[in-house]
Amino acid sequence: MSTPQGARARARMEVTAAIKDEARRQLAAEGAARLSLRAVARELGMVSSALYRYFPSRDDLLTALIIDAYDSLGEAAETAATQAMDAAPAQRWLAVCEAVRGWALAHPHEYALIYGSPVPGYFAPEATIPPASRVGVLLIDIVREAYRQHGGAPTPLPAELEPEARRMAADLAPDLPAELVTAMVAAWAQLYGLVGFEVFGQFNKVVEDREAFFRHAAARLADGLMAQR
Repeated sequence: MSTPQGARARARMEVTAAIKDEARRQLAAEGAARLSLRAVARELGMVSSALYRYFPSRDDLLTALIIDAYDSLGEAAETAATQAMDAAPAQRWLAVCEAVRGWALAHPHEYALIYGSPVPGYFAPEATIPPASRVGVLLIDIVREAYRQHGGAPTPLPAELEPEARRMAADLAPDLPAELVTAMVAAWAQLYGLVGFEVFGQFNKVVEDREAFFRHAAARLADGLMAQR
């Protein structure tokens, strides 16, 4: 038999989920900049003061949605990596990239929330950092595995970039050469550039077979990184 505390906790979870679902609907219809707690409360038949007990401000609700989006994307990428566990690093890289693309196409408005234009007046708190790092950490692990398998000397960097490369390596993967970490950051940016161009329509009338194009481009990114040995 459930306790009153357990029933209240479940009820709170259900209301929280309903609030976030309605907020996501408004994101799709109006965009993140126009998200309104009052509008969410009105659509759910709640008074604003009741909703504020769940999310004290619009920014708190945005943060919850952002964390959910990053975690959902991270889970999709991690599942793909696990399913390709026995494959070569380049194939695991491609599997993760395809999972990122698939998630973005299935959740375009949530993708826009985390990788689109910043929401005016909103500043993401530190709580968003671990969820936002999930895909990046996964890709670093794949590159690290490839480097450990093959070793070798990465392509040298120009002298003016070396201080920044060393800083990035210290922050992201101190066990890997700075040259390789620099190439990895560039590949990460290119991956999200490819996905963003497709999600936001920049490939219209340019690329028709977008799946084949993406697979080719993502595989070339892997080739560039795995060749850094």
